[in-house]
Amino acid sequence: MTRLSHLTLRNFLIALHDLLATTAALFAAFYLRFEGGDGFFDRLPLLFQILPYFLAFSVVVFFLFNLTTTKWRFISLPDALNIIRVATVLTVALLALDYIFVAPNVRGAFFLGKVTIVLYWFLEISFLSALRMAYRYFRYTRVRRHARGEDAAPTLLIGRAADAEVLLRGIESGAIKRIWPVGLLSPSRSDRGQFIRNLPVLGDIDDIEDVIGDFAKRDKPIARLVMTPSAFEPDAHPESILMRARKLGVIVNRMPSLESGDAPRLTAVAVEDLLLRPSEKIDYARLEALIKGKAVIVTGGGGSIGSEICERVVAFGAARLLIVENSEPALYAVTETLAAHGTAAAIEGRIADIRDRERIIRLMAEFRPDIVFHAAALKHVPILERDWSEGVKTNIFGSINVADAAHGAGAEAMVMISTDKAIEPVSMLGLTKRFAEMYCQALDHDLAAASGSARPPMRLISVRFGNVLASNGSVVPKFKAQIEAGGPVTVTHPDMVRYFMTIREACDLVITAATHALGTQRPDVSVYVLNMGQPVKIVDLAERMIRLSGLQPGYDIEIVFTGMRPGERLHEILFASEEPTREIGVAGIMAAQPNEPPMQTLRKWIAALEQAIARDDRATIKTILKDAVPEFGSTAA
Repeated sequence: MTRLSHLTLRNFLIALHDLLATTAALFAAFYLRFEGGDGFFDRLPLLFQILPYFLAFSVVVFFLFNLTTTKWRFISLPDALNIIRVATVLTVALLALDYIFVAPNVRGAFFLGKVTIVLYWFLEISFLSALRMAYRYFRYTRVRRHARGEDAAPTLLIGRAADAEVLLRGIESGAIKRIWPVGLLSPSRSDRGQFIRNLPVLGDIDDIEDVIGDFAKRDKPIARLVMTPSAFEPDAHPESILMRARKLGVIVNRMPSLESGDAPRLTAVAVEDLLLRPSEKIDYARLEALIKGKAVIVTGGGGSIGSEICERVVAFGAARLLIVENSEPALYAVTETLAAHGTAAAIEGRIADIRDRERIIRLMAEFRPDIVFHAAALKHVPILERDWSEGVKTNIFGSINVADAAHGAGAEAMVMISTDKAIEPVSMLGLTKRFAEMYCQALDHDLAAASGSARPPMRLISVRFGNVLASNGSVVPKFKAQIEAGGPVTVTHPDMVRYFMTIREACDLVITAATHALGTQRPDVSVYVLNMGQPVKIVDLAERMIRLSGLQPGYDIEIVFTGMRPGERLHEILFASEEPTREIGVAGIMAAQPNEPPMQTLRKWIAALEQAIARDDRATIKTILKDAVPEFGSTAA
């Protein structure tokens, strides 16, 4: 559909206003130049002849420079520049008219003259802007008046001016309600003593107590603090801000980063916000180019990672989404959440177990996906150490089923969610995931070899990363629950270290890895590793969470060390000692090149595993897996 097909009555009224403003500017310029004397009236007949053609040309210029289609309520600097561009184009048109067409051919002398044309330029800008600015000011004052109503909490903003300006715009537009900023505390020296959209910068972040105390003395108590993204940077000491705010009895909210794609709305400050290393810069245009208009399948779509991938592919413009999940409550929850977003994507949820090969093949053949994200897995390390044959069935045979089904359905790519525990594995989770990686590697290699120099019909890649904050079964929700229950907080070992990242960043980087794998030139890479930043000591994490709850570790809440569990190791590793690594030129992602057994060997192991699983022959299963992954050193029983 063209832009013309979207024009409404409002757009035609705007065009009519601009035509009247242009007419008024032209006549006013003539009148001022010739002072209402005979020169003005002598020129009127020719002016009336020229006017219809000039106005018709003006309408086209208005439309090309978006004046007709810009909402006056949100008029801003880019719109003011468009008005200047329009006035300039129309002025140049008058100049050409006067110097090329009218003067030599009709009058023998200049009709408008340079002074009239210059006057017209200034008047055109003024007349086109006046009513727009007046309407903008009217809406601005009305929204501010409502925002400052009785239910608006006096609010102190924390962070740099650039972040605060985004929040202030959200308040002025009505997107953020029920708060009224009274000042800003900024960590930037250049902001001190300045005003940001009429909001004063009252000092440094360390001045929280003084500023809040000063407002309290004036009977204008501050009820809320809003931390902008820059307030969570390490130099701003966000943990200190939270603790001081709690002591002062002030509610604390945060505003999400605009780069995350979230709307500029206020949310509660979560512990996870304070645990993050600086996030990698995501190229969202690149992700949208991959996903937009595609048919996508997500297995395990009701889990923490799977549901976030579902939300992201819908946000990036997927045309169709099939969610495969074997938990009915989880499937219901994710489909309801996506439906509440009001997306245009066709979303379908199906109950299915990835172990059921025939059903998975049938579902994919019917749906015909472009991309498959395989997030379904059994992931809890201690549970799989006890019931590890179930991990073999799901993580190995289930992944084989998904890979074969995706290939059979003609998918462009399958992306398997793997784990850093697959590197020199010591747990059944890591071992089964490593075997699944090997199958995807081998199938990817065979497809590339079969296609020769041509682009392979499908890419199969695995993406490894560590712990995800706030995911089901992760340590942060567990610690939260233990603190709320009064303790103790249980930590397995005082030296236990783990890598953490947010669900959003992990899923965006997973999709980014897929864009690299599907690049114009096929990269010789099928295993990607996300940059997890600096590792976090679990006991330090526990102590920090206790303090953020307003309590003292060891006094209000005890920390108890329970001992390492089967399948755990103190320090996770990102690359195996015998595993070459490669930079791929994408921020936040590295490539691993682990050993790649040929498909023929893998199929022998798979056939032997199937027979051993059928007999429940644990010794044989373990022997086969150790043969497949020699670096495995499990403590599994």
